[in-house]
Amino acid sequence: MKQAKVRLYVEQGLGEGQTIPLTKEQAHYLFGVMRMAVGDPVLLFNGRDGEWRCAVTVANKRNGELVCEAQTKPLQMPPDLWLCFAPIKKARTDFIVEKAAEMGAARIVPVSTDFTNSERIRQDRLQAHAVEAAEQCGGTYVPEVSDLVKLDRLLAEWPEGRQLMFCDEAEVGSAKRLAASEGGPWAILIGPEGGFSDAERARLRALPFAHVVSLGPRVLRADTAAVAAMTLWQQSLGDWQ
Repeated sequence: MKQAKVRLYVEQGLGEGQTIPLTKEQAHYLFGVMRMAVGDPVLLFNGRDGEWRCAVTVANKRNGELVCEAQTKPLQMPPDLWLCFAPIKKARTDFIVEKAAEMGAARIVPVSTDFTNSERIRQDRLQAHAVEAAEQCGGTYVPEVSDLVKLDRLLAEWPEGRQLMFCDEAEVGSAKRLAASEGGPWAILIGPEGGFSDAERARLRALPFAHVVSLGPRVLRADTAAVAAMTLWQQSLGDWQ
């Protein structure tokens, strides 16, 4: 059996015998870029029905169709973990979203803080980056990328029962590590390049669900901090154990 070399995310439901029409962009990629033809296998996932091996039945550069043949992976849900971060420069924000999707975030939440440099984001573009990351890493789930929300509003509407790993750059070099042992819903909060303001830090430290942690002996860039924090959480409480 010929091995599938392409994975695609689709919106449609997947199941044995299901016909999947392709968008113009997907058809161009498969048949114009990858030079695939009728009969070639493609792996599809939609974040709900797992991963399916499908065969090309119609191949045109502007449209095409696939037919689902067999499920190759069940749906694999990530831990109930949010990554909340202050947007930075475009390419580095893209990096954070991509790595969060690869590393198992269930939701990605851009947050506006007192010292956030970027006042707006393109939520649709960041969601597309999350999709591409899931396609590349073999995941069957795509995390939702929320629109930009102010930190004050996020904390005011914080869901009951969700713990918060507050990565405070003021704790550089301290021994404050993630000591919590309980699973369940969690979130990680990474600040902007300028750090958190004194008022934000005081509010976060007073929250009963917040766990203040240090990310080591050196101040990390925001994109590095996001990867480091997710690694620590996944090893302690996530699905890397």
